[in-house]
Amino acid sequence: MAFRIILYFIVIYLLTLAPTNYAQDSKQFIYHGFHDAKLHLDGAATVHSNGLLQLTNYTKQLTAHAFRPLPLNFSSSSSSLSFSTSYVFAIYPDIPAITGHGIVFVLSPSMDFHHGVPGKFFGLFNSSSDFKPSDHIFAVELDTIQDYEFLDIDSNHAGININSLISNVSASAAYFSDTEKVTKNLSLVSAKPMQIWIDYNHNNLSVNVTMSPLGLPKPSRPLLFLHVNLSEVVSDTMYVGFASSTGSVASSHYLLGWSFSQGGKEAQRFDLSKLPRLPRYGSQSRKLNVGSIILLVVISVILVTIGLVYYVIRRKKYEEVMEDWEQEYLLQRYSYEVLYRATKGFKDKELLGAGGFGKVYKGMLRSPKLEVAVKKVSHGSGQGMREFLAEVACMGRLRHRNLVQLLGYCRRKGELLLVYDYMPNGSLDKYLYEDEKPKLSWNARFRIIRGVACALVYLHEEWEQVVVHRDVKASNVLLDTDMNARLGDFGLARLYDHGTNPQTTHVVGTVGYLAPELTRKGKATTSTDVFSFGVFVLEVACGRSPISLQGSNGKMYLVDWVYECWNKGVISEASDHKLGGNYVADEMELVLKLGMFCCHPRPEGRPNMRQVMQFLNGDNALPEMLPFDAKFTHPTLNHQTLASYTTSSEGNSACASYSSDSILKIGR
Repeated sequence: MAFRIILYFIVIYLLTLAPTNYAQDSKQFIYHGFHDAKLHLDGAATVHSNGLLQLTNYTKQLTAHAFRPLPLNFSSSSSSLSFSTSYVFAIYPDIPAITGHGIVFVLSPSMDFHHGVPGKFFGLFNSSSDFKPSDHIFAVELDTIQDYEFLDIDSNHAGININSLISNVSASAAYFSDTEKVTKNLSLVSAKPMQIWIDYNHNNLSVNVTMSPLGLPKPSRPLLFLHVNLSEVVSDTMYVGFASSTGSVASSHYLLGWSFSQGGKEAQRFDLSKLPRLPRYGSQSRKLNVGSIILLVVISVILVTIGLVYYVIRRKKYEEVMEDWEQEYLLQRYSYEVLYRATKGFKDKELLGAGGFGKVYKGMLRSPKLEVAVKKVSHGSGQGMREFLAEVACMGRLRHRNLVQLLGYCRRKGELLLVYDYMPNGSLDKYLYEDEKPKLSWNARFRIIRGVACALVYLHEEWEQVVVHRDVKASNVLLDTDMNARLGDFGLARLYDHGTNPQTTHVVGTVGYLAPELTRKGKATTSTDVFSFGVFVLEVACGRSPISLQGSNGKMYLVDWVYECWNKGVISEASDHKLGGNYVADEMELVLKLGMFCCHPRPEGRPNMRQVMQFLNGDNALPEMLPFDAKFTHPTLNHQTLASYTTSSEGNSACASYSSDSILKIGR
């Protein structure tokens, strides 16, 4: 019994002699100096006789690592995912205000960083690193060099990094003064000791980083905050420590103390009287001699030159054209830089489509967050551009549920960029002709036809001016999330006042959709839009393009083919075979005959779009018609016959609600 008592006191005595730097368990420790810490050191890292840990010295192109040699358990089943750490550091620049790279606190599955290179890579990565999640690196950097490659905000910042040298969040070094209720700046290269706190709370998945000058209590407001689940970042066992490096300019990085706690407890506070003293700044630094001054001047000139070149290149890259007269238009103008970033530099992988008038790219605006389609249109400058932009501005005022909304524009040199709402389901032609797309049911096709007709009624009759679209076709009909039709691409549209004649004489459009009189007179009218709409209707019902190859002998025009079926009394055989006969027969016959009606060879023989809507809605029956010659030689329906089918509901909207179950009476 006496022996046990003596042994007990011996153990107690030995424990009192044990170094106070070590914690009572492996999840918590505190070092006031590192003389007895037995850290794993490599590179330039060394511990001074007084316990001061010096990571790098004034030598250029150095790396240094200092890690606790025992790994910590960070398994998701452990209660130790939360941690809190604090350390005291100081950075001595070789030349005042000019320094090498900073200090990084690191959680890593390994202490082996032989692949790490100095400079901007902090001794953790290299130029071939692909920054993948399997690296399992969590880091907090104190960076004193602004590197544009890694999107650094300045040369005096803190950042939280996950498997990358690009910070997830960063801020200029500063601290919140609780006494003065203001945020005060800190200079990382001031050669003064500072304290930093890094706290991860796994319960609310948040990382806080807080800083202050040494001697002040921990501020109530953190400098950085990041919402992250570190169980998805770290591996089950992790080493904890520090990395540092110097580049073409050197500096000394010191650590005076380090406190760490795992499992939800806050890191222990330092006894400042036990921290080792820093050397007098300048005692190991080279004095500013003539060579140093020359070096400083040369570096300054190089930096200024690089800055000027970068500014000129950036300005040239995003250069825009802006003239005073543009201010009279109310259309939103976007900066080229905003659209360049939204489309990821107009990369091919963002390309939605291309045509004779330009390419269309998918983009994501940041503020407000919105998916858009950006069309790049080549156009000359001068008066022509002013007139064109005036019409574009008018298009921007169009508001209809079956039109693609024009949101704004941008001008850059000889290029005009138009910004539209993004339609996630793309253009209609892909559903008609591409086998990999889902097949469109007849109900969907009929709803699309009616939606486009409704849009044309608005353009022709209901807006303040008459809008002639001039390029109605399946590829210009886009489908929104609910597969509703949106008529788009107003690159060819022209405006004129109600009651006047259009003046344009330049023939534009798409072959196969052009009205016969357009090639003779060159004047686009609402009637030429009706013709294009008629071809479009046949295209949707038949699942065929307006012009198709017929063997090796020639071409088959869709209008001619439907005419032949109609003339034989089997017009429904022109329907798309992909429908497999799953359609409403009366509706199919109505649509095919209506398409031919709209494709009448003479403008006066065609209905207007309001009459078209009445036929589709069942408000009026389609007139009795005989097949007219699709080659436009024997029209059988004159304008007197058409005039008898005037609007019966003049005051009502042409786009009233419609039920697919309506019984439509078709003249036979």
